Amino acid sequence: MIYSITGELSYIGEQFLVVECSGVGFKCFTSVRTAATAGSIGQKIRLFTHLFVKEDALDLYGFSTENELNTFRLLISVSGVGPKAAIAILSQLEPDKLALAVAAGDVKAITRANGVGKKIAERIVLELKDKLSGVSSQEVRGVVDAASLVTEDSPAAEAVAALVALGFGRSEAAAAVGAMDQTIPADEMIRLGLRQLSRNL
Repeated sequence: MIYSITGELSYIGEQFLVVECSGVGFKCFTSVRTAATAGSIGQKIRLFTHLFVKEDALDLYGFSTENELNTFRLLISVSGVGPKAAIAILSQLEPDKLALAVAAGDVKAITRANGVGKKIAERIVLELKDKLSGVSSQEVRGVVDAASLVTEDSPAAEAVAALVALGFGRSEAAAAVGAMDQTIPADEMIRLGLRQLSRNL
């Protein structure tokens, strides 16, 4: 298994980068985020990689951080999610935002990725609920844990539904409500959530 590649960036494509190492150019498929932050042609870069073996090809996927690589590996472990879908999701949502969307059950955020339908997004939420918090950053982990506290048929769930109806994203609403005292009434959660989320606009 090729863990990482360090070399000169020789080409930036729409969905891939070419890294030249000792005269060999390695084509690495990647997310929009990694491609945008890779640097300029001729610059020395390092990509953390995953080699995907198919019957007719060996495809190399490269990422600027180990966190993004680990999230990619978790995504392709989900039944029905291939490397292309995983790349599309990581191009739409960075690992921390994906972890938050999964914790909050925010299927809609995941379906914004090109070619990812509702059924696949629901499967990602179901299968990765307890796994993605491990790859989220320390800073976001508490928010992810808070969002996962919001359970169905609770005042918190009612508050989240109300905030979503008011136009806020499910992920951010669940994170805001999850961080509150879970014993306060739903209307108080809505009021506090509105105040907090409005400050973030």
